[in-house]
Amino acid sequence: MKKIITLLLVVSAIACSNESSFKRAEDAQDAGREFIRASLDGNYDKAKYYMLGDSTNRYLLERWKSSYDNLSKEEKDKYKESDIVVLDLHRENDSVTSYKYYNSYKKDTTTVKVMLVHGEWVVDMKELMKMNK
Repeated sequence: MKKIITLLLVVSAIACSNESSFKRAEDAQDAGREFIRASLDGNYDKAKYYMLGDSTNRYLLERWKSSYDNLSKEEKDKYKESDIVVLDLHRENDSVTSYKYYNSYKKDTTTVKVMLVHGEWVVDMKELMKMNK
């Protein structure tokens, strides 16, 4: 009986530890940085935590993940080693901030929106769709 209880406690701790190990973003800059760093590192569970959880964002993140998964180990390492260079952090209003950046490896400029939703700062990737049209 003790073994079963111990096993259940261990499984519960593992199941709860994944998302709860991520620290809530304190502001728009924090949310953007955490999301981008997680994406560059290939940590898509963490990126998802800092992302607005609607169907469009989940789809876009899955596309990013798929592209990342197809990279060589060397290229993944270069992304992991790259720095985030913030070009512009523009507060549009109390709940929306535009976060324009590039990474020091590829230097492609990217803009995402960071939004305050239900008291939490999260990244909205839909700005990427506007840029690709």
